[in-house]
Amino acid sequence: MSGRVLVLGGGVGGLSAAHELSERGFDVTVVETREAAGGKARSFPLPGSGSGGRPPLPGEHGFRFFPGFYRHLPDTMRRIPHGGRTVFHNLVAASEVQIASREGEELLAPVHLPRNLADLDRGFRFLFEYGKRVRIPPRDTAFFVDRLLLLLTSSEERRFAEYENQSWWEFSGAESRGANYQRYLADGLTRTLVAARAREMSARTGGYILLQLLFDMANPAGQVDRVLNGPTSDVWIDPWLDHLRGRGVKLRLRHQVQAIHCEGRRVTGVSAVADGQPERLEADWYVAALPVEVMAPLLGGGLALADPRLTGLHRLRTRWMNGIVYYLDRDLRGVRGHSIYIDSPWALTSISQPQFWTDEFQPERLGDGRARGILSVDVSDWEAIGSGVRKQAMFCSRDEITAEVWHQLKESLDDDATRDLEEVEVLGSFLDPSIVHPNPTEATNLEPLLINTEGSWSDRPEAASDRVDNLVLASDYVRTHTDLATMEGANEAARRAVNAILERSGSGAERCPVWKLREPVLFAPFRALDRVLFKLGRPPRPRIRVRPDNVEAPRPLALAGRLAQRVSRRP
Repeated sequence: MSGRVLVLGGGVGGLSAAHELSERGFDVTVVETREAAGGKARSFPLPGSGSGGRPPLPGEHGFRFFPGFYRHLPDTMRRIPHGGRTVFHNLVAASEVQIASREGEELLAPVHLPRNLADLDRGFRFLFEYGKRVRIPPRDTAFFVDRLLLLLTSSEERRFAEYENQSWWEFSGAESRGANYQRYLADGLTRTLVAARAREMSARTGGYILLQLLFDMANPAGQVDRVLNGPTSDVWIDPWLDHLRGRGVKLRLRHQVQAIHCEGRRVTGVSAVADGQPERLEADWYVAALPVEVMAPLLGGGLALADPRLTGLHRLRTRWMNGIVYYLDRDLRGVRGHSIYIDSPWALTSISQPQFWTDEFQPERLGDGRARGILSVDVSDWEAIGSGVRKQAMFCSRDEITAEVWHQLKESLDDDATRDLEEVEVLGSFLDPSIVHPNPTEATNLEPLLINTEGSWSDRPEAASDRVDNLVLASDYVRTHTDLATMEGANEAARRAVNAILERSGSGAERCPVWKLREPVLFAPFRALDRVLFKLGRPPRPRIRVRPDNVEAPRPLALAGRLAQRVSRRP
């Protein structure tokens, strides 16, 4: 063995670290507070729902979504055996996305596309079509596209020095534009996709994730929208845990970490409570894969003194993004993919699950056999006032949340879809158990989501502390290329943590691959030029001018296309 490793936290980051370390000969133990590993990615059985020999209906923290720009997590999934294949083969493509509005406008778009520059242009055309549907003036939509192009043509140095310290609201020019621009472009897309507010989210992060989704649309080899073919724990987390146990990884559940003890430059042990009894755990290496709201209070015991930069964790912010599942007497598919309710007060996104699930997990084979539909909904804004109950979600009871989410779905859908919702019978529902009522007078979220606010990069640590020799960090707050609180970000952080252990232990084992986010080669000359301008202290050159020829056929990339063709002809 190459040494003993104690992994604190059994979410995606912790399991990813355990996976990589076990493949490289380390003796790994994972400690997890809850009764089941998997963190926010796990699914749950609906208590008391199974009968007649059928498994219980599944619930979840929120539906799982695997964009095409994910590379680290799919690589891990390809190494988890399941049913003669791998867990990666349990990913299936969603082919459509629906954007619905309370004002009655809906946009249904394919989520595959382009193979070349002309097709990439079509990805931006989608934004113009979207803007037209929600009554945004073409000149304002063109300005929004220009903002994205500014990010694409700016050097990495400028992105971190300038756009990291701007909010997406400021960068996108929302303050000087109309209400629909603010609602549907500047705020709506970021709030629904990543549970962040445009006024507080870093422009570098918010804009760049939107660009990655557009790149997915422009890449026929990838998928902008992939989902699992069954409940998350059944088709991913449980096979993963079985694989890790088979590799000798020890899982200690119901172990709550109380303190991380540090003397000088080394962690000397961890205090935990298991079944009400204190326990001290020791190892050669320690991987902290705990979420930021759990890790920050553990910086005592000498850890903050050893590495003062970790105190920045106290300044990082979290928000709520949790799911509710409806079990229906018939299937409401709507579209083959996600529906985004772009101006719903609570920033809802939904998906009908059975259309993607294998026969084994069809709802009539689960629970009491009456369900035919399973509609999974993510609630991304728990601080907004509802349109029916007139309360913030975090102040609502479970029954009020269940009724209000259903009300907001009906508000955003067209007449035919609304009639479907009115005619269907809701047999039951499941609210993420991380939402605890009351505590003492309002709900508490045990598993919030980290938000990349403007300027927060400086408060986020690297995976390896250069002040504490045997501690590494494997959580989504770590600095990564992914740069977003996602399963992908946690997996990348884990790889960086494992590589640090390999380096410091002198191991000759192969390092974990880490990938940058993809950017079109087309814009490389622009970024190179801007790098020079930035070093000279000069502003970026005028961007590619986005002037739609007309509302029907905007051509935001025409000039870029001509330039790319010239560059490609050079010897």
